[in-house]
Amino acid sequence: QVQLVESGGGLVQTGDSLRLSCAASERPFSRYVMAWFRQAPGKEREFVAAISWSGGITLYGDSVKGRFTISRDNAKNTVYLQMNSLKPEDTAVYYCVTRRGAPQGEAGLYDYWGQGTQVTVSS
Repeated sequence: QVQLVESGGGLVQTGDSLRLSCAASERPFSRYVMAWFRQAPGKEREFVAAISWSGGITLYGDSVKGRFTISRDNAKNTVYLQMNSLKPEDTAVYYCVTRRGAPQGEAGLYDYWGQGTQVTVSS
């Protein structure tokens, strides 16, 4: 059972930056694809970003391309989501997820989910 713990959420203003972190319990962490999804009230879960075990492959959702960057530090069992130029529509609970295999943008393909961290962007 992989445990994922997100941190770094909070309340920011439009245009601000925020970095989310997700620490994983599983070793070796490097075997796993890591990703972020988000869910706003009344909306479906949305794919944000994914990164391969080596970090060599990254995928992004259309709404965050050019503003968000996913990265990982396998030595620290941690994945990061750097969020720049935040907008009110980025307000959501952000979930860290993981799976083995290739990075994917479908929530149902991920086996383990964290509890989520709230990001609120005020206008």
